[in-house]
Amino acid sequence: MASQEAPTGRQLAPFAALSATYFAHIGFFNPYLPLWLKDLGLPIVVISLLASVQSFTRVFAPYAWGALSDHTGERVRLLRFSAAVALASSAGLWVEGGAWWIGLVLLVLFTHTSSMMSLTEAAMANLVAGDWGRYGKVRLWGSVGFMVTVFSAGAWFERFGMGHFPAWTALTLAGVLACTLWLPDVREKVHHSHARGEPVGPVLRQPVVRWFFASLLFHVMAHFAIYGFFSLFLDARGYSKAMIGALWAVSVVVEIAWFFSQGRLLRLLPMTRWLWICGAAAVVRMALTGAAADWLVALFLAQVLHALTFATHHTICIAMVTRHFPGRLRGRGQALFTVIGYGFGGVTGVVAGGALASRFGFEAMYGAATALALAGTACAWRTDRLERRLAPA
Repeated sequence: MASQEAPTGRQLAPFAALSATYFAHIGFFNPYLPLWLKDLGLPIVVISLLASVQSFTRVFAPYAWGALSDHTGERVRLLRFSAAVALASSAGLWVEGGAWWIGLVLLVLFTHTSSMMSLTEAAMANLVAGDWGRYGKVRLWGSVGFMVTVFSAGAWFERFGMGHFPAWTALTLAGVLACTLWLPDVREKVHHSHARGEPVGPVLRQPVVRWFFASLLFHVMAHFAIYGFFSLFLDARGYSKAMIGALWAVSVVVEIAWFFSQGRLLRLLPMTRWLWICGAAAVVRMALTGAAADWLVALFLAQVLHALTFATHHTICIAMVTRHFPGRLRGRGQALFTVIGYGFGGVTGVVAGGALASRFGFEAMYGAATALALAGTACAWRTDRLERRLAPA
């Protein structure tokens, strides 16, 4: 069948380019947004609230976009629309309007960018057809894009200051928009019997799916300490912006290495076994970062664990979602992955983390992140047990 034929490089190249430009945007925006807000003179509590806007939009936006894409089949056109609105809204960052204005601009921007990867994953699912080695070859370009901007932006901001942050935003989002226009105009036919979409309730009632989403929630919630506060933590410890960028870049180098070789490595263990190994690695990473931040070697070792705590974990989650949410459920399944993990998990983690860091310090915040990672590992272990009962072979 045509749908099972291996996709050509020409078919996958636009998806690789979109992954590269999208994560190039994320690679500078997420690490340096807190530092830009700090440069504007905002206190850490306000910074944490503004940084949590991205996670807040992931509570509602991905599922809304995913449901719309499932019902219409227009995943690519929705991506183009989202990229155009995000670029237009980024102009608001040039306006000096205070914290409330920045929050409004971020709300509009993130509402249109927070679901882009779930839409892309859903549009690409038919092409990779469960070939996670091929998926990794596409996804690694996102890591390359992230590494280029996290390193170059750190050096740029170190030399010229944080004032160019809005310009970097506009430039990277323009690249994202250009790549969405390059995507093939793939549209899935909407069958009459599925015009309203297949129900997700029966899938969500499966214990293995519930435990999987619980592990995802705690795992991503624990990572608020990295995604939301790692740059501020290092800045408070006296590390330069160039060194902060270098530490972010280390995590992406190992991420690229994993995505490149995961086709062989993933075969060594069942997917759900990898899930709780990733959780255990997250426990070590959070504990090491919080307890040994003055030891540069320890920070590098903690960042190396990103290969497991993000890259491996991401692929395993996409595989689990693809398995349990096939066909016309795919858009909503990918959206639920984003909503539960990076929506509820992210916003809770960032807001609570900001309160903890403000009152008790960053060390207490990383202690809480370690406990959350332990909870995620326990849920992942339970998921593995249930999966093995369902398929003992």
